[in-house]
Amino acid sequence: MEEPKITVGIMSEDEITFVFNGEFILEEDDSEKLTGKHKAKIHDGVISFKGKQFSKLSFIPQTENCDFELIGVTIGKSFHWEQKENLKFRGDLIIITENNKLTAINRVAVEEHLASVISSEMSATSAIELLKAHAIISRSWVLAQINKENKSTKDSCALDSETEHIKWYDKEDHINFDVCADDHCQRYQGITRESTDTVKEALRKTRGEVLKHEGQICDARFSKSCGGVSETFENCWEETPHPYLKKVIDNRDELDINAKDLTVEKNARLWILSNPESFCNTTDDKILSQVLVSYDQKTKDFFRWKVEFNTSELSKLLKKKTGIDFGDIQDLIAIERGQSGRIIKLKIAGSKKTLIIGKELEIRKALSESHLYSSAFIVEKEMDKEGRPIKFVLTGAGWGHGVGLCQIGAAVMASKGYNYQEILKHYYNNATIEKEY
Repeated sequence: MEEPKITVGIMSEDEITFVFNGEFILEEDDSEKLTGKHKAKIHDGVISFKGKQFSKLSFIPQTENCDFELIGVTIGKSFHWEQKENLKFRGDLIIITENNKLTAINRVAVEEHLASVISSEMSATSAIELLKAHAIISRSWVLAQINKENKSTKDSCALDSETEHIKWYDKEDHINFDVCADDHCQRYQGITRESTDTVKEALRKTRGEVLKHEGQICDARFSKSCGGVSETFENCWEETPHPYLKKVIDNRDELDINAKDLTVEKNARLWILSNPESFCNTTDDKILSQVLVSYDQKTKDFFRWKVEFNTSELSKLLKKKTGIDFGDIQDLIAIERGQSGRIIKLKIAGSKKTLIIGKELEIRKALSESHLYSSAFIVEKEMDKEGRPIKFVLTGAGWGHGVGLCQIGAAVMASKGYNYQEILKHYYNNATIEKEY
C-alpha cells in the first residue's frame, strides 16, 4: 500500500480569505498562476472568485515549498477555549459549497497531516515514546475514517421519546471530506504548529505502523484523562463493542479493588471520591505541558474536579442547552453508568418536565456552557428548611470520554521509561502493531 492522501475540512464561512505563499494553479481555470491574497464568496449557491462563478475551486501548489494561509479559522469550536487563528497548510486547497456556506478543504499526504496532528493535539516537545504511540493511534484512526463505508450526516439516536433522549455523535460523519480539523475529529492546525525534530523522528520510526484487530485497522480513540479507568466504546457511541476499546485500570498492575464494578452507584461514588494511584493522576507541570497545549493548560483540576450550581442557575443552563423548560430542577439521577463510572443515562427531574438524557457527550453538553469535563460524576444536593434543593454539587473524574489511550496517563508512562509498544498494549490490549505501508 502506498501512503494515501487525506481530505480535511478546515473551516466553513460565507466567505473565505486565503493567502498563497508560492505559485498555485486553479484546476478549474488554469489560465494563470496565483500568488498572494485572495477571497472567495458564496453567491446564489455557487462560488464567486475573481469575477467568475464556479461549483468548486481546486488550487494545486506548483512546488513542494508552497503553502497557503487561511484567515480566521475557528479552533476549539463550542469548547471553552474557542478562538480564531490564521493557519498555514501544505498541499492542495479545495473550496466547495456545503450547507449554503463555503467549506475550505486541505488535501494532504497522511504523514504530513500527522506531523501537524501530533503537534496540535499535544506539545511537539513531548517524550519520543509518547509521540510514537500517538503517531500510531492517530494514523490508525485517520486510515479507519478513510476506509469507512456508508458515511452519513445524520445524527444517530438510539431513542428519542417523551421520556428519553439518547444521542451520540460518532455517526455524524463528514461526507465531503474524510475528517475535520477540530476536536470533533483530531486537531489539525497545519504547519502553524511547527513539528520538531522529535516529532519527525517519531513519524519516521513508526512510518505506516497502525493498530490492527483481526486484520482490520483499529478505530483508535483517545482522550485527555480517563480519570483512572478507561471506558468502553459502546457506552459512548453506537452499540458495537470494539474488543480493543475496553475497560482498563490505568496503573502499572491494572488492578484496583475500588474500581471493580463502577456500573454500581455506590462503587462509582466511592471511586470518584477517592484519590487512586493512576498514571493520569499527576500534577507534574513538566509532564502536563507535553499533553496540554497553551489553551488546555487553563484546566488544572482534570483528574478530580467539582462544579456547583444553585437551582436557578441549573434550570437556566439546562433550558439554554437543551431547549427544554424543566422548571425548577429537583434532582439529577444517574440511571446507568459505564465501566469507568461515566454516566450513560442521566434523569433530569424538574417541576415541569422529567427526561432521561444520554449518552456521555449529550450529558456533558447539557450541564455546561461548553462541555463538562466528563460524565463520570456524582451529584450531591444542599436543601433548604422545607426540603427543597437550593444547590447541586457535581464531583467528577477525568477529562473527556475516556475511551482508548489516556493522553496524560501515556505521558506519565513515557516519563517512567515505558516504550511505545508497552504504552499501546496497556490501553489497547487486544490490538497488534502492524505496518500498513
